[in-house]
Amino acid sequence: MSETPAQLWRALVSADPARPFVTSYDASGARVELSRATFDNWVSKTANMLVDGFGAQPGDSTALALPVHWQSLVWAVSCWSVGAVVVPSPRGGVARGTAFAVADADRLGEAVDAGADEVFGTSLHPLGLPLQHVPEWVVDYSVEVRGHGDHFAAYPIDAAEPALRADGEHSGADLAAAGRDRAAEWGLTGEDRLAVLLEPDAPLSALGASLDLLLAALASGAPLILTPPGADDLAGRLRMEKATAVTAPEGEAPDLPGVRHL
Repeated sequence: MSETPAQLWRALVSADPARPFVTSYDASGARVELSRATFDNWVSKTANMLVDGFGAQPGDSTALALPVHWQSLVWAVSCWSVGAVVVPSPRGGVARGTAFAVADADRLGEAVDAGADEVFGTSLHPLGLPLQHVPEWVVDYSVEVRGHGDHFAAYPIDAAEPALRADGEHSGADLAAAGRDRAAEWGLTGEDRLAVLLEPDAPLSALGASLDLLLAALASGAPLILTPPGADDLAGRLRMEKATAVTAPEGEAPDLPGVRHL
C-alpha cells in the first residue's frame, strides 16, 4: 500500500514523541526547539482548525506564501494530514485560486489580492505570538489556532490524490516515495541531525522542488536544524546542535569533522 507524508509523520510521532524534530534559529539568533510531540500539537491544532473551523476538504489547495520556518513546515504537514494540496508561493507572488492562503506580515496584501477563500496571517514569531496588525479579511493564525483541539483524528487520505503543486502536481504517494529515496540517497537515518543553512527569507522551494529536505526528514526521522548561513560562530552552533549532515548554498557551510555535506 502506498504511503502518504501524513503517514510518515504519524509513524515518527508514534515511535518517539519526545525526540526533537526541528530546531529553528532566526536572524537575531533566537532559538526554538520543537519535539515531535510539540510539533504534532501544532499540526493537530492546525488540521482541526482547517476542518472544524473552515470546512477544509481533501483536494482543497493552500498557498503557502511563507519562508522556510518551523511554522511553514507545520502548515505543510497539516495540509497533508487533511488531504489538502500544498502550493508553495515564491517571493513576489501568491498562487491564485486556492481555497486557503497563508502569508507572513509582508505578504498579506498579496495573499488577499490573490483571492483565496480564507487568508491566514502569521507573524513568524519564534514562539508563535500574534500579528501586531491584522488587516481586514485576514485571520490571525496564532490566535485562531490555539482554540482548536490538541489531537487530530486523521481520516484516510487517498495516496494517489494530489498533495503538492509545484512544477506540476505530485501525489501523496509520490512525495512519500521521494522522501524515502532522498533519505536513502543522502544516507540519512534517525541518528542524524540535518542542518539546513538558509537565509531567513528563503522560500519553501529552497527545500527542494518537491520539498525534498522536509520529506527526507519525515522518512528518515532525522531532526532538522534551520539556521542562517551567516550566523556568528556558525561552526560552534552546528557543533552544539550535534549536526551530522549539512546542506547549504555553495561555499556557505563550514567544514567540520564528522559532518558530511549533502
